[in-house]
Amino acid sequence: MDIHVSIEGRGDRIERVYRALRDAVLDGRLRHGERLPATRELAVSLGVSRSTVSTAYERLTAEGYLAARVGSGTFVAMPVQVVSGSGARPTKSASARQGALPVPTWRDLADPLWTEPRPIAYDFSVGSPDPALFPADAWRRSVASALRGAALRTAHYTDPAGVERLRAGIARHLGLARSVAATAGDVVVTSGAQQAFDLLARTLLQPGDTVAVEDPGYPPVRQLFEQLGARVVPVPVDDHGLRVDLLPAARLVYVTPSHQFPLGGVLPLERRTALLEWAARNDAVIVEDDYDSEYRFGARALDPLQRLDADGRVVYVGTFSKTMLPGLRLGFVVAPPSLVPALRSAKRLTDWHNDVVTQTAMARLLDSGAFAAHVRRARRVYEERHALIGREAGDLLSGRLAVVPSAAGLHLALRPVDGVAFDSTRVMEAAAIAGVAVQALPRFAVGTGWEGLLLGFGSIVSEDIPDGLRLLAEAVGRSRPGRPTA
Repeated sequence: MDIHVSIEGRGDRIERVYRALRDAVLDGRLRHGERLPATRELAVSLGVSRSTVSTAYERLTAEGYLAARVGSGTFVAMPVQVVSGSGARPTKSASARQGALPVPTWRDLADPLWTEPRPIAYDFSVGSPDPALFPADAWRRSVASALRGAALRTAHYTDPAGVERLRAGIARHLGLARSVAATAGDVVVTSGAQQAFDLLARTLLQPGDTVAVEDPGYPPVRQLFEQLGARVVPVPVDDHGLRVDLLPAARLVYVTPSHQFPLGGVLPLERRTALLEWAARNDAVIVEDDYDSEYRFGARALDPLQRLDADGRVVYVGTFSKTMLPGLRLGFVVAPPSLVPALRSAKRLTDWHNDVVTQTAMARLLDSGAFAAHVRRARRVYEERHALIGREAGDLLSGRLAVVPSAAGLHLALRPVDGVAFDSTRVMEAAAIAGVAVQALPRFAVGTGWEGLLLGFGSIVSEDIPDGLRLLAEAVGRSRPGRPTA
């Protein structure tokens, strides 16, 4: 390995080499079992004599920091945990001197969806698909094919908008599955939906612009707009989604019309029409987040806002995080032609382009029909879990919580029955103690009065759902106002 040893300053060079190497062992930069450079090699790189390095090595070996193996070299002999607290020089990051600080708006920015990890037996977390349903064999073949092809044989950066084949595949798939009107030229590939929102905010908003968001809604989007200087106005939702009649004058509105996050309502056609009319009156942009509508159970989906838009005011955002895996970091924007050049430029300045191999592999899945087949298989599994949770929760929590009707997605919302006092955070904590992970609805809301729970079914198999819900029902019973949670 290459080792940088600082030997500047006055004093014995042997002593300085010795102390630099000893400190590297003590603070963990040199780890137990790692091989050090040969004495001649390190001497050349430091510009000192070989005898200087050899003497330092001998001293470190005598003190137990290093071990010499005949014919193999010199290795670190002392694990870090053995010498921790031994009075070694603190690392720079641990020094008392304060380093660079972020601007105030980024200090202590909390993640509202994060919870302290606990042993969990029944995971009703929201937002992730079941990794066991990931089409690993098809993906492996697709990646291998991409590696054999031209994906890695270019010496240049590629189009910031994404690989042409993938953009064409996305446009074709959306046209068939969601009636989205798009060509490859309308698509910009992103690192998940969150980067899509970031690019849109950068290209559409100036500090002080008003942005309307759903309340309750998706916190990372609201936080992003706030951090970029927008004036964010929460707009209430009801059982049918965004209250369009309560929208203020704004530059942009973020909406989840096909499956309102987190309650699950579907924006009816009359509200979709009213929303498009509002955008025209206010010269505003509608960001349509169609995050998990691939999983629709029974009910026919309404046409997306993008399809109904005749004025080029709707930007459609989608992701493969719910249908494949979040770790692939693949999302996309379908934008009006007037916006695409700016999005391409913003993407180039952000990270230039996504990984070409992953893009090419995803394009092959779309072209071959393997992706559509995977979605159909996964939909059947999720439909079973969706029905099971609705049925079991309705029985076990009857009289306390009611399931909010929803015909799509990877989670269900539960709201307190009228007249029932309910402390969502208290219940969530009590459930976690019992080994059940759920999320409290207030974490997604700006306004008050939004009590309830969210139950995801992407991370729990059908066989575990009844037992998990029984434990949750017991936690609800223990968490009534005035009663202890444990």
